[in-house]
Formats: sequence, C-alpha cells, structure tokens
Amino acid sequence: MRLSELSETFSTITIQCHDNPDADAIASAFGLFCFFQEQGVKTEIIYGGNYQIHKPNLKLMLHKLGIPIRYKADEGSHIRGLLITVDCQYGSGNVTIFQPDAIGMIDHHQPELEEEDDSNQLLAPVRFREIYPGLGSCATLVWSLLKDEKYPVDQNKYLSTALFCGLYADTSQFTELFNPLDLDMRDELLIDRSFFGQFRNSNLTLQELQIAGAALQKYHFQEEYAFATICSEPCDPNVLGMISDFLLQVDGVGTCVVYNQMFDGYKFSVRSCSKEVKASELAQYLSEEIGTGGGHFEKAGGFINLKHFKEKYTREMIEEYFNSRIRSYFESFDIIYPREFQIDRADMKLFVRKKIMTGFVRLSDILPLGTPITIRTIDGDTTLNVLEGIYILIGYKGDIRVLNEWEFKREYVEVEGRYSLETEYIPTVKNRLNGKSENLIKHAFRCISSGRHQIYARELEKSVKVFPKTDDSKYTKGNPGDYIAVNKEDEKDIFVIEKDMFTVLYEELHERTAEIGSFLFQKQKQDVAY
Repeated sequence: MRLSELSETFSTITIQCHDNPDADAIASAFGLFCFFQEQGVKTEIIYGGNYQIHKPNLKLMLHKLGIPIRYKADEGSHIRGLLITVDCQYGSGNVTIFQPDAIGMIDHHQPELEEEDDSNQLLAPVRFREIYPGLGSCATLVWSLLKDEKYPVDQNKYLSTALFCGLYADTSQFTELFNPLDLDMRDELLIDRSFFGQFRNSNLTLQELQIAGAALQKYHFQEEYAFATICSEPCDPNVLGMISDFLLQVDGVGTCVVYNQMFDGYKFSVRSCSKEVKASELAQYLSEEIGTGGGHFEKAGGFINLKHFKEKYTREMIEEYFNSRIRSYFESFDIIYPREFQIDRADMKLFVRKKIMTGFVRLSDILPLGTPITIRTIDGDTTLNVLEGIYILIGYKGDIRVLNEWEFKREYVEVEGRYSLETEYIPTVKNRLNGKSENLIKHAFRCISSGRHQIYARELEKSVKVFPKTDDSKYTKGNPGDYIAVNKEDEKDIFVIEKDMFTVLYEELHERTAEIGSFLFQKQKQDVAY
C-alpha cells in the first residue's frame, strides 16, 4: 500500500514519534505530515513518554522549520483513524501505547515482530508496514516514499532541511552512511544552509559534555591489536561519534569502538586509522546476525538489537562481547600484499569466465573527456575521471568493474542490443561539474565473455584481505566459502571473488582444454597478421 492509498482510505491520520524523539523521528513525521495535509487528511504529530523535548537543536528545529508536534501524556487513550509510528514500531519499549483503529509502521530498525505475528500481539490491525533496517535514517525511507508519490520535496525547503537534519543526526554527522539511498537523499536535497549551520552547532548540551568527559576516563585498551573500547552513558549518537573521534587521536590506538545502551539495544561508533581495518567492515562484523552496521573506510557505526543479542549470547555481558568480538575479528583473517606474496597454485583449479550476458558502458560515449564523475552502486561510490578507452562493466547485482580498452576487448565481445537490469539499486553516474545524475543502465549495451579470461582459484577456509598489486591503500576481503584467485597470465594479479558471484561467473576448465584453446587463439592471431 502506498501513502496515497492511505490518504484515500483514512480521513484522520496521527503520526507518532518514539518517546524522547530525536531529529530523525521528528523529520520523518514532518515529511508524512506535509504529504497528508496536502491530501486533505486531518493530520497531527504526537509523542509520549516521561520527558518532553529539551535539546537545543531539536527545539530550534521545531521552531524555525514550523514542525507542529504535540506531547500527549494520556497513555492508553483512543486515537481515531490510522496511527503511524515513525522511526519506531508499535509495541516497542520506547513507544507510548495508544489505542488506534488501525496501525502503520515506518522504520529503519530491525523488525520487532514478524508480519504474521502482528495480528496476534497488537491492539489494532496493521494496515501499513514499511521497515528497512539497511537504511541510515528513517528520514531516507520517508523521502523515498514521497518520491514514489512524485511529491515535490524540494519545493518545501523546510521539509528538505528537516530530512537532511534527520539523516545528519542519525548517521553521526554523515560519517556512518553506507546505503546508496541515504547518499542520494543527502546529495539531492535543497536545504537552508544557514539554518543547518545553527542546528549543527547547537548539538551538544552541558550534560552531554560531561558524559563525553566521563566516558574518556573509562577506556579499555588492547595493545596487541591496538584497539580501544569505551562504554558511555546513554547519549545522542553524535556524542558517541565525537568520543570515538577523540579516542582515535591517542597515540597507539589504531581502531576504536564507543558504545552505549539504548532502550532496545546498543548503539556503537567505530573509527579506524589502520589501512588493514575498514571501519565499515568491523561495524558489520560486530552487528552480524544481531543488528545492522556500516559506514566508510575510516568512520562507521551500527546498532545491536537487545532481543537478538540476548538470544544469541545468553551469558555474555555487552562489555565482554565487544572486547572478545573485536579480538576475534583481528584473529579471523590473513593479509596478502601481492607484490610481496608468492601464491601456491598446487591446490588451485583452472577456471574460465562463462559466456554470460552482461552490460558495459564506454564512458567517453556519454560524457566529455576529463569530466570528473562518481558512479554510485549498492557497494558504494567509485570516483574517477572520464578518459579515452575506459569501460564500465555492470554486473548482475548492479556492481561495476572499471576496465581499460585492451582489457575489455581481450575479455569480452560486444553483442547487439541494449542491456537491461532489475536489481535492488540501479547504478547511477554523477557529473561532479554540474551535479547532474542519471541512470547508468540507460547507456549500457550488451556483451559476453570471450572465454580468454582464465584464473586459478580455490575456496577460502579462512578470511583473507587482499591489497591490489598496484595500490596498497585499500583491500578487498574474502570470507570462508568465497574464492581466492590469481590471473593465469599474471601471478601478481591476486584477488577474491564472492561465492555467489563465482558460481555464476566461472566454470572449471581442464588444463588440456585450456592448452588447445590457447593454441587456437594464437593461431587465429597469426592468421590475422598474415
């Protein structure tokens, strides 16, 4: 069901933030309020709990952006029509319970109840349920729902600015962005920069300053792996980021994690200045199967669901969990620098890339040479300049690979026709000179593998981090079940391939078959030369 269908079904809609609402909850509620109001629906925003909004930047947000939110203290009272909880889920511990005629939920945290359990445990039927734990903010989800309705968000600068503030606050000042939709919203919103400067600089209260100071005195340092952890009192996510930024500046600390307990779990912030530890990767490792995590190479964060944590780690305290889990992370992988490493091919088999249909774009065909661009995919951003002979290969998941002309023509054969793709996130290309973005698939043609790309590979039994032979600043990680591979024609070209992608892209090639294929290819080249 879409937002427009809700406005056609209900004449009264109440939007509820979680208790003690933050910028993300307020912004998300405001987005829905603006939409439903314009549809002629009687709409209001409420919140409950023991405390009314007191943070300076939130009070500024409500006043300057004209957000009409009301504190409602009569818990358990009846609410007419549809009640939509934002940045939370009806029945959760941080949500005051009211009794509506129907329920909707819009959230970016882990689901509290399975959909089939809603009818058995809630006080009213669930008519709308949009829960996407992979997003950095609930504001992003609301923005996406508004875009689906073709609602002109940028014509309302107050709303655009509110959504921007919600994302900023919930991703520790944009340092914990990892979903391309979050990045898209950040880049596309037209905001009041003057107000945002005020919002950003009125973020910290004196109480939070005291929390940060007290937390820095309670660190735990593991010298062997150069990591530190701190457990803080409950505070705004931005304060966690501030503490971890400061902690990383201490000599000898290469990686740090700062965390605190919330009503339904643990929020944590990760920082790294070690090239062998991606902060985003460590965040995902810490929240694996019990929450969500991600971010950037140096800065990341995440959330651990309290219910899932207690189910999986029944006897472990959270302090013990973080310290033991981080040690386990450091002990879980080997590191390969190809220029200094000689791979043993004795237990590796020969594989050839399958002749499957894929897409490609010749960058110079769509943008002028020299144009600085950013290609955004589900895996993150790739920044480069448009050069002659640069090709972008598009994988079946919407991932990309950058090739030069020689590599492309050696490994692929062009096929007539346009390339189409359905995936979770369609890759986009952004011209950084004018800020314009467009769908990369619109410019893609079809190609198939030539069968000349051959590799030796074996399945990994232990995680490994491989740095490219030409760049030792960033690595690619392979986990058990993935494959470690080496180019047949270049023993220093070592890389990893995800298990799912490997079975789709490669098939085993016996040595004798490969020798015959190589002979025929060389003979074909000689015939062409004569």
